[in-house]
Amino acid sequence: MMTKPLVDVRHLNVRFVTPEATIHAVNGVDFSLAEGEVLAVLGESGCGKSVTLRSLIRLLPPRRTQVEGSIRIAGHDVLALSPRELAGMRGRTVSMIFQEPMVAFDPVFTVGQQIVETIVRHEQTSRQTAHARARDLFDLVQIPSPQRRLRAYPHELSGGMRQRAMIALALACRPRLLLADEPTTALDATVQIQILLLLRQLQQELGMAMIFVTHDIGVAVEVADRLAVMYAGRFVETGLVREVFRTPLHPYTAGLLASTVSRSKRGELLETIPGSPPDLAMLPSGCSFAPRCRHVSDPCLAQSPADVAIGPTHSARCLLLEPSPSTPPT
Repeated sequence: MMTKPLVDVRHLNVRFVTPEATIHAVNGVDFSLAEGEVLAVLGESGCGKSVTLRSLIRLLPPRRTQVEGSIRIAGHDVLALSPRELAGMRGRTVSMIFQEPMVAFDPVFTVGQQIVETIVRHEQTSRQTAHARARDLFDLVQIPSPQRRLRAYPHELSGGMRQRAMIALALACRPRLLLADEPTTALDATVQIQILLLLRQLQQELGMAMIFVTHDIGVAVEVADRLAVMYAGRFVETGLVREVFRTPLHPYTAGLLASTVSRSKRGELLETIPGSPPDLAMLPSGCSFAPRCRHVSDPCLAQSPADVAIGPTHSARCLLLEPSPSTPPT
């Protein structure tokens, strides 16, 4: 008997409506995630990665955001939850690591106060017990001198320490799903590797599912089981990490891989993807990648490609993959 996925997203569309224009940020995204699985969402800036992540726990501004489709997490219909139910789910069932921890933490409270408050709010425990738990969390994320660092304000910690503290805050109530929005972007290369290894280790030890947003292919390889390549608000290719890297199906995925620095390409000129991503307020009628694609043909400009499966776990949206219509008998 098949178990239900922890996360099930169907036909997700997110639009930002302003007097000047309507921004089509997410356009028909479908995916599911099992318990303990890690999905990396990869793509250029502005393709809809962070909007997709934030829509899962309704962190988008409600007045100018239109969300359509279905989002189910741990059996809950997220779009139907009341504000009280949603607040109970955030932090306990689903937690999030933000891109910049200096913005995520309140600067007027110590880091320890904010973690303790989260534990008391969701687990109805004493502040003494919550403080002991916060200290254990700092040990878990390998912050030295945890007792002293709990008394520190966010600005008193280095970038790497703030990110570790942000991870501790996200793990405070033992969530089943962890959302990570480019958590290593603001860190130097050495600290990035440390944080990535720590996240993967904690995810495996605690058995959490994780969705990791990044524009760095190397990061996706380190942390993910499956990969979703996003372009212009759509998943244009999904599959196991090894499938996508060994046999990229979509020209955009192939372009990303070809433009990545690697030791084997030393001394060679890197390939680039010409042009720039489309304006999400004026998406083309056909394939969104067509203006930048070296394989473009007339049908690409008129027809939006369907998702074509090339195996049980690997699929892509490209007309090159669709079977040609059979020639009628003469």
